Amino acid sequence: MLTRPSLLLRTEEAILLLLTLFVYQHLHYSWLLFAILFLTPDLFMLGYLANVRIGSAIYNFAHTYITPGILLAIAYLAVKPQLFPLALIWTAHIGFDRLLGFGLKYPTNFKDTHLQHI
Repeated sequence: MLTRPSLLLRTEEAILLLLTLFVYQHLHYSWLLFAILFLTPDLFMLGYLANVRIGSAIYNFAHTYITPGILLAIAYLAVKPQLFPLALIWTAHIGFDRLLGFGLKYPTNFKDTHLQHI
């Protein structure tokens, strides 16, 4: 497995997804909220309506762990606990996407990702 990066990356994403779901459940957040917001980060693909370069930048902004990480930091530092479930849902979405092979986009084509060509 250690010589198969694609399998290794997907395994990491599966573990992160499961950990995120565990923490979400452990903190007793709303599963209805989870269901409603889980696919929300995919709305960032609307940037592709402008062009591929802008679309990939906007999509990647919403699909890197940096963005929900910043939201977690804001939630903690600003004492805004209502932001924690949003950051966990966002993180779960990214993990799920990458588990399925949907990676960050190159500015060449929507189907060109850092994990594979879809």
